[in-house]
Amino acid sequence: MRLHSYLNSAVKIINDYTGEEPLAAFLKKYFSANKKFGSRDRKQVTHLCYCFFRLGKALTEIPIDERVLVGLFLCSTEPNEMLQEIKPAWNSHVAAPIPQKLSIIDYSMLINEVFPWSGQLSEGIGHKEFCESFFVQPNLYLRIRPGYRQAVQDKLVSTGIDFIEIESGCLSLSNATKIEDIIELDKEAVVQDLSSQQIGEILQLPIANSPLPICVWDCCAGSGGKSLLLYDLLPDLNLTVSDIRQSILANLKKRFARAGIRKYHWFVADLTDINSPFTIDHSPFDLIICDAPCTGSGTWSRTPEQLYFFDEKKIDQYALVQTRIVTNVIPQLRPGSFFVYITCSVFKRENEDIVHFIEQQFHVQMIKMKLLRGYQNRADSMFVSVFRNGL
Repeated sequence: MRLHSYLNSAVKIINDYTGEEPLAAFLKKYFSANKKFGSRDRKQVTHLCYCFFRLGKALTEIPIDERVLVGLFLCSTEPNEMLQEIKPAWNSHVAAPIPQKLSIIDYSMLINEVFPWSGQLSEGIGHKEFCESFFVQPNLYLRIRPGYRQAVQDKLVSTGIDFIEIESGCLSLSNATKIEDIIELDKEAVVQDLSSQQIGEILQLPIANSPLPICVWDCCAGSGGKSLLLYDLLPDLNLTVSDIRQSILANLKKRFARAGIRKYHWFVADLTDINSPFTIDHSPFDLIICDAPCTGSGTWSRTPEQLYFFDEKKIDQYALVQTRIVTNVIPQLRPGSFFVYITCSVFKRENEDIVHFIEQQFHVQMIKMKLLRGYQNRADSMFVSVFRNGL
């Protein structure tokens, strides 16, 4: 009875949810308004909801409760109570690989249906492997800041938290790990995806031989993750950050304060407005980082509800935003300086096509382009390209 109650609750939530806000935020409000759910209940129902959305665009024609169970089966690696109660024949095969599981379920399902836009993918993305990755929860990654490696590891060990050091200063943990009460976030370590951390290796290229202090503009700064990374690589920065959202810059300022970054300039700007010329007090720049607004398709394993509600028309909408932003910011470079374009998208229209646009419209040379296939490492997938300004 209890297990059926979990399933019914998940179905109700899925019916009520419209995708207009993150699923995590919707669930928090829902459970706050429905006090009958205990901690275990919330965990079980939440998991079932996410299993449903991890199916993406596959099997949308079948009833929601059946779809939840298919998602639960494909996401599970160990036997569980609900499958044993409702689908015992499935439960004995939860450890099987995805192709074998697909042959067991009662519906004709092709793995490629989960993410049906194979023709739009950036070159190098394995479509089948990418689709299978949606049934695996990505890891939580920490980037330890300079000077805190031993302190952070000691704190994790003393509290019994398992971790793997992927490379020096990069730790992989279970996604469910509550880290904020154990270490001083942003001061000792930063929650930053593996692929985002690997961007640091690419940023070494434009800063390697630049005269100090290097003048940098993080033009779509968000909450400042890339700026924090660059600061730890090269503290001698003349840093400027901007974003279209005042609220996100307020969050950035708090993070910078915790990180001990006090010397920087900031402003709010809509960089998509190409009809209103603007000036920046601290231009021209030695380096501009553009972590552009995008579909976020490389992160949908963390937020599978975005996959479920995604409309293909948004690809071109974001591509237009990206071309407008680069058109506004590239002229702020000094001769011989660098422009770094980044997305967390797997769509060619937002990646290689924007690279081609930049090469055609500006006197720049593309010196590096890399696709970070995070889905192979339980991480986000990203795209990055580096240009040298020839003017």
